Amino acid sequence: MPAHKATPIQLSPEQESELTALVRAHSTPQKLAERARIILLAATGLGIDETARQLGIWRKTAGHWRRRWLDAPASAGVAARLSDAPRCGAPATFTPEAICRIVAMACEKPETLDVPISHWSQSELARQAVARGIVESISHGSVGRFLKTGSDRGPPVAVETDRAIMARRGAAEFFLVDQSPPKNVVHGRLRTCKW
Repeated sequence: MPAHKATPIQLSPEQESELTALVRAHSTPQKLAERARIILLAATGLGIDETARQLGIWRKTAGHWRRRWLDAPASAGVAARLSDAPRCGAPATFTPEAICRIVAMACEKPETLDVPISHWSQSELARQAVARGIVESISHGSVGRFLKTGSDRGPPVAVETDRAIMARRGAAEFFLVDQSPPKNVVHGRLRTCKW
């Protein structure tokens, strides 16, 4: 029985020029450039096997992106046709801003926020985040995940506040730009940040 013939792809001049520009641009991510090459070769009449062989990729990859291109609505742009499909799973529960506010709160001494404790705990940070309206609800485990260090940094250590540096930089602004908690804030009993 003969092999199934791949459906030919027709490109408009605009689509072809946009795909060619993606392939030639040095700033194009390699995945995107590879996908553009697959479509350009398909438009020249090459089949899936020949495309895969010429580009040194799996046949399944070449077939997948040809199908994605053909299945996309005609009005979809080149970028939409070549972009990754949305991942499965639940959307993020906490916004980056909420995470930054929680981490910034952990960087303050509890006394300055009128909380009658000497050190933050994950549970207390979670309670205060809800009480202050930062989030509707949050577990102490989620707070710990936001403040957790990598295992390559050794055991948790106490951290003191360097308020002068924090005042100069602004904790919340620092976190929003970096979008990750500082590496010296640790899980367990939480301390204030040292930059």
